[in-house]
Amino acid sequence: MADPLGPVIRALGRAGSASSDYDLNPDTVLPPGRKLRPAGVLVPLLVRNGEARLILTKRSSALKHHPGQIAFPGGKQDDGDADITAAALREAREEIGLDPGNVESLGQLPGHETVTSFAVTPVVGRVLAPFDPVPEAGEVDEVFDVPLAHVLDAARYSVQGRRWRGSIRKYYTVPFGPYYIWGATARILRTLADAVDRS
Repeated sequence: MADPLGPVIRALGRAGSASSDYDLNPDTVLPPGRKLRPAGVLVPLLVRNGEARLILTKRSSALKHHPGQIAFPGGKQDDGDADITAAALREAREEIGLDPGNVESLGQLPGHETVTSFAVTPVVGRVLAPFDPVPEAGEVDEVFDVPLAHVLDAARYSVQGRRWRGSIRKYYTVPFGPYYIWGATARILRTLADAVDRS
């Protein structure tokens, strides 16, 4: 039987160039010498009943950065993290109760720069066995999963815009049911979708 994650694994080596929250806003002038903080997010994929699924979180509305948004588990790299993959796995344990030993790292997607000055490295991982998510109180309101096929379908993406710092900022969206997936999360997923399409 073919591995449902096979297309993703084959695509990781040809995932294109780095992306940013400014991709759709070419007139944005970024300050020279800006400093970005390294961060790692886990793109957790699991296979259930033969179907590939993607695990995502809904962030707490009380958070300072990206409140209430749909996101990957992850966060900034700490001094104690061996590397960016270790940071992503540590954050996934803290945010959703996913044991790092239950994750097989499949590779990384190109980096992504956020408007909040993070240099994010998406680490794609296979969740080896079912687990019961435990949302981190105060940071994660909900843990849910969506069909991987949904976010790999480029036709499901649209470009929207909203006013931000006095101008209209455009961004990708890929909604699923009640979940409005947009911004950095949607942009990273679009990078993955484009890579799979090319492979």
